[in-house]
Amino acid sequence: MIVFWTAALALAVFLYVLLDGFDLGVGILFGFARTEDEKREMLHAIAPVWDGNETWLVISGTVLFGAFPSVYALLLSAFYLPLILMLCGLILRGVAFEFREKSTGSRAVWDAGFGLGSLLASFVQGCAVGALVEGLPNHAGQFTGGAFFWARPFPLLCGLGLCLGYAMIGSTWLIAKTRGAMRERAYRQTAWLLRSVLLFLAVAFVASLLLDLPVMTRWLERPVLGIFPLLGLAGGITVLYGLIKRRDAVPFRGAALIFIAAFGTLAVSFLPYIVPFSLTIWQAAAPPSSLSFLFWFAGIVVLPLTLLYTVVVYWVFRGKLRDDRPSY
Repeated sequence: MIVFWTAALALAVFLYVLLDGFDLGVGILFGFARTEDEKREMLHAIAPVWDGNETWLVISGTVLFGAFPSVYALLLSAFYLPLILMLCGLILRGVAFEFREKSTGSRAVWDAGFGLGSLLASFVQGCAVGALVEGLPNHAGQFTGGAFFWARPFPLLCGLGLCLGYAMIGSTWLIAKTRGAMRERAYRQTAWLLRSVLLFLAVAFVASLLLDLPVMTRWLERPVLGIFPLLGLAGGITVLYGLIKRRDAVPFRGAALIFIAAFGTLAVSFLPYIVPFSLTIWQAAAPPSSLSFLFWFAGIVVLPLTLLYTVVVYWVFRGKLRDDRPSY
C-alpha cells in the first residue's frame, strides 16, 4: 500500500505540474499579449482544460493528507506563506478568467489579474521546490525554520526558473492550438524561452555545486540518474526540431519531455525520502489500516475516474481552435 500511494502521489504531482504548468504558462504570456484577438485566442486555447488541470493539485493534497499525514503537517507548517500566496494567485486568475468576458469598462483590470495571478502561483511553486531541494529545516518531523526560509537566493532562482519553464511549455501549447499571427508569435516566444530555460538549468546546476547541496551526492551514488539529463536533452532537441520544421504538435511533446526529465531527476534523487534526506516514505506513511481504507474507494474509484476524465477531455478537445466558432 505504501508503494501504491507513493506512486499515486508522484503521478498526481507530475500531472499537476505538466498540465497546469502549460495553462499557467499561457497565463504568464497573456500579460504580454498585444491585441484583444490574441488574448481571446490564448484564453480559448486553455478554456476547456484549465480548471480540470487544477484538480490534480487537489488530489495531490488529498493523497498527502490521507496517506502521508506527517508530511502534510510538516509542509503546511513550512510553506504556509507560499501556499497562501499560491492560492491567492490561483483564485485571482480564476476570477479574472471568468469576469473579463462579462466586463466592459474594467477588462484591463481583469487582464492584469489573470497574468499576475498566473505569475504569482508559478513563482511560489518554484520557490517551494527550490527550498525543498536545498533542505527543509526540521527536527523529528517538526518544522524548525522561519516563515521566510523559502525566500533565499536558491529558492528564488528556482521560482524564476519555473516561471520560464511554464511559459515555455505554454508557448508550445499555443503553437499546437492556434493559427495565424498568434501561432507565429508563439513560435518566436518558444525559441527565446527555450534558450532561457537552458540557461537557467546551467545556472541552477552551478549554484547546486557551489552550495554543495545534498542532492548532488546522489548523482555520484546513482549513475542511473544520468539518463534524465539525456532525456532532457532529447526534449530540447525535439522542441528545436519542431521549431525549425514548423511541426506544430512537436514542440509541446519536446517540452513535456523536458518536464518529465526534470521531475524524474528530483523524484529518483530523493527516493526513498519523501521529505528530502530527513523523512522516508516508510516513516511518513499512515497506518496500514488507513492506507487500505483509502485504497478501496479513493485508490480504485476516484483516482482512475479522474484520470479517465482527463484523458477524455483532452481527446474531445484535441486539435486546433476552430476559426468559425467563438470558442470551444
